[in-house]
Amino acid sequence: MSVLDAPPHSPANPESNESPSANFAVIALSAIVIVIVGIIGAVAIAAVLSDDGSASGAPATSRLNVTLTEFALEGDLTAPAGHVILNISNEGSIDHNAAVRELGLSSAVLPGGGSTTLDLGVLEPGTYTLFCEVVGHESAGMVTDLVITEGGGETAAPSEPEEEMPMDAAAMDQRMIDSMLAFPADTEGRGNQLLDYVLLPDGTKQFELTAAVVPWERAPGDIVDAWAYNGQVPGPQIRVDVGDKVQIIVNNETPMGTDVHWHGIHTPNDQDGVTPYTQDPISSGTSYTYEFVADEPAIGMYHAHLHSQVSVPNGMFGSFIIGDSPFPYGQTISGVEIPMDLEPAIDMPMVLNDAGVIGLTLNGKSFPATEPLVLEQGQWAAVHYYNEGLTDHPMHLHQMPQLVYAKDGIPLDHPYWADTINVAAGERYSVLFKAEDIGTWVWHCHILTHVELEEGMFGMVTAVVVTEPS
Repeated sequence: MSVLDAPPHSPANPESNESPSANFAVIALSAIVIVIVGIIGAVAIAAVLSDDGSASGAPATSRLNVTLTEFALEGDLTAPAGHVILNISNEGSIDHNAAVRELGLSSAVLPGGGSTTLDLGVLEPGTYTLFCEVVGHESAGMVTDLVITEGGGETAAPSEPEEEMPMDAAAMDQRMIDSMLAFPADTEGRGNQLLDYVLLPDGTKQFELTAAVVPWERAPGDIVDAWAYNGQVPGPQIRVDVGDKVQIIVNNETPMGTDVHWHGIHTPNDQDGVTPYTQDPISSGTSYTYEFVADEPAIGMYHAHLHSQVSVPNGMFGSFIIGDSPFPYGQTISGVEIPMDLEPAIDMPMVLNDAGVIGLTLNGKSFPATEPLVLEQGQWAAVHYYNEGLTDHPMHLHQMPQLVYAKDGIPLDHPYWADTINVAAGERYSVLFKAEDIGTWVWHCHILTHVELEEGMFGMVTAVVVTEPS
C-alpha cells in the first residue's frame, strides 16, 4: 500500500484528527479486549465441557473391562448411573461375545485373543444381565450381573474387585475329588432308547416320533426345558435292516413349525426333510409322515432342519442306523488282529453336544450324570460318535486305543488306531476298542474346559469300567 492509498485516519494522512499515539492506544486496547474475551470464552467453554468432552451436566462415562473365557464372563461390572462402555477381550480358545439382554445390545463375536468395545449408552440404576450369545455358552456359565448404582458426578474408572479369600490347595483338591466321587449320579430320563415299530400288512416298519418341549434332568437337580423326541434326549434310536420299507409319523407339539432331516440316510428328494424345498413346515399341533426304503447301509442321524438353531441344540436329535456295522473282520491293523467272529458286547451311539439348554453333554447328560460303559475284561465295544453340537470335540479314552473303522457311516479302506478322535459338528466316527486292563478308565472330551471348572468336574466326561470276567 502506498502513502496515497492510506486510510483517512492513518498516521500517513495529515488530515486525520487523531494523533498516531491515540490510534496506537485504541489498537492496543482492542487487542486487550479480544484477549480478555477469548479467555472468558475459553473458561466458559471449559465450564460447560466435562473431562471427556461432553456437555456439563451430561452423565459421566464409565469404562468397564470384561474378560471372556471358557466358560466364564468376568470383570468389575459395577458402575454409577451414566454413560457405560464395555472394553471386551476374549481370553479363551473359542469364539465368544458379550450382550446385555435388557438393552438388546451385543458385541461382535470375537475369536480367541480378540477384543472390542460395546457402547451401552446412558444407563439408569438397576441390574442388567450380561451374557454370551453363542448358543450353549450362557448355560455353561457365561452369564453375570451388570450393576448400575445411583449416579456419581465424576467419570468412573474400574474399581478393584473385592478380594475373595483364596482356597488353599487342600480345599481345591477336595472340591475336585468330591465332584468326581459323585459319579455316577442318578437322574430322571434316559436317551437313546431303541424305538419300537408297528409292522404294517405290507411289511413296512412304522415308527412314531413326537417332538415336544419337556423337562429334562441333564445333571443332578439341573432340570431344563428340552426340545425332545418322545420325551428323551437324545431321541430314540431308529434301527432297521437294509431293504426295509420305513414309515415315520412325526407329531409336532413344539411351539413352532418343524421338519425332520435324515442326515446321512439315502432318501428321495421329497423325503429329505428340508422346508420349504422338499415339504411345507409341520405346523405346531399337526403331523406329517415320511416314507422311504432303507436301501443302503448307514450310520446316520436325524434332527430338525427348520428352526434348527433353536430345536437341535436344545435336544431334537437322534441316531438312525441301517444294517450291520462294517467291522473290519479278520484284518490285521498296526499289528492287531481283529477277530473274524467279533461280536461287540456293546454297540452304542454317543451323541456329543455343547449348546442350548442341553449344553456340554454326552448322550444328553452332564457329569456326574453321564452313564459309565461297563465291560468285562476281554470284551469289545463299538461306539458311534455323533456330534450334534457347534464345535469340535476330541474324544479321548484312557489306555484303550480306538480303532476308527468308519467315517460318517462309510467303511474305511484303511482303518487306523488312535487314542483321541476329533469329531467336528455334523460328523460321525465309528470306533472299536477292547477292554484289556481291569479298572475305571476315564473317557472324555480333551478340550479340558469342557470337562472341568474350578467348582469341579462336569460336562463331557464319563468312564469305561472294566471288570473281571464272570
